[in-house]
Amino acid sequence: METKLARISQLSKENPDMVFTSLGHLINKEMLENCHVQMDGTKAVGIDGVTKEEYGRNLEENLEALIESLKKKSYKPKPARLVEIPKDNGKMRPLSIYCYEDKLVQEALRRILEAVFEPMFYDEMMGFRPNRGCHKAIRKLNIMLERKPTNYVLDADIKGFFQHLDHEWIVRFIESRIKTRISSALSDEC
Repeated sequence: METKLARISQLSKENPDMVFTSLGHLINKEMLENCHVQMDGTKAVGIDGVTKEEYGRNLEENLEALIESLKKKSYKPKPARLVEIPKDNGKMRPLSIYCYEDKLVQEALRRILEAVFEPMFYDEMMGFRPNRGCHKAIRKLNIMLERKPTNYVLDADIKGFFQHLDHEWIVRFIESRIKTRISSALSDEC
């Protein structure tokens, strides 16, 4: 599976205008089983109360049923459990906790989307990307400040950024590179 995703990533990098038309088949038993193995079993459970351990007891049957529902387009994610967690400033931040099976599907979709879109990003873009984070961003910023002429540094945090994203625009953006069941499934959910 990793070889197929690496090939998609390579094609995406070499052909920035390429539109992928057949990616839904990648969400198969092998990928979902790999997602299950790598899933953190200590995370909170969704509204169905199913843990990684419980799901894994009948893994073969559960994955077969999940794949069948994905193929028939009858898969519907369950509602997320919403909890509020405290922030350092005393305010609360909403956090959605998804059911385990939904987490598996989300992880499979993340891997495919990452293979297609990751090669498009500049190396300097650090947010929510693999093998990057705030510490790497700070190291990179330090190097830039020490080695390049700098007149100013701007630190910005856009309040409520993710709550105000236009879902229709996100779907159009994804469909600019992917025309497959994945994008139509996303359209149905938005």
